[in-house]
Amino acid sequence: MSDDHTHVQEFFGARAADWDARFPDDGPAYAAAVAGLGLREGDRVLDAGCGTGRALPPLRAAVGPSGVVLGADLTPAMLQAAVRAGRDRDGQLLLADVAALPLRAESLDAVFGAGLISHLPDPAENLRELARVVRPGGVLALFHPIGRAALAARQGRQITPDDLRAEPNLRPLLAGSGWRMTSYVDEDARFLALAVKDA
Repeated sequence: MSDDHTHVQEFFGARAADWDARFPDDGPAYAAAVAGLGLREGDRVLDAGCGTGRALPPLRAAVGPSGVVLGADLTPAMLQAAVRAGRDRDGQLLLADVAALPLRAESLDAVFGAGLISHLPDPAENLRELARVVRPGGVLALFHPIGRAALAARQGRQITPDDLRAEPNLRPLLAGSGWRMTSYVDEDARFLALAVKDA
């Protein structure tokens, strides 16, 4: 396992047990971000880096009983927390690395990634892998329940010009990875970038 993977597992593994308790009010923000995907009944969607599965209930509600909801995460403790919260009823949980997903090419309609991009060891390559598993015209949502400035303040740091989530950085990163950004919102209450996979 690479050092990046070990670091991510250690970071999130240590926080898994009380992760949901630390962010108890994020539900409406997750639901609003999922609504932005424009999912339909029967769609197939992946929550990449699903953590404790907070997006799985609104994803299931969006695609209905005939849809497919998958949650993939690299950290076993996060998936165990998702099971304890009963969110495995809303989607199939996969212990998997988003850099090498165990999914067929073009098998999904959409990917949802909450707080994902800052934890990707090779963002361009990892976003290409997400594009691989989504059909042409499928959608990617990169989400965080608070905006970049609010998150930086919470963490006691400044936003730097090289922040991957800054629109001037994210737009070309997505474009080089098979995605075309269609919407970008960065405000205190949320960060949400939507992109479509080019044909």
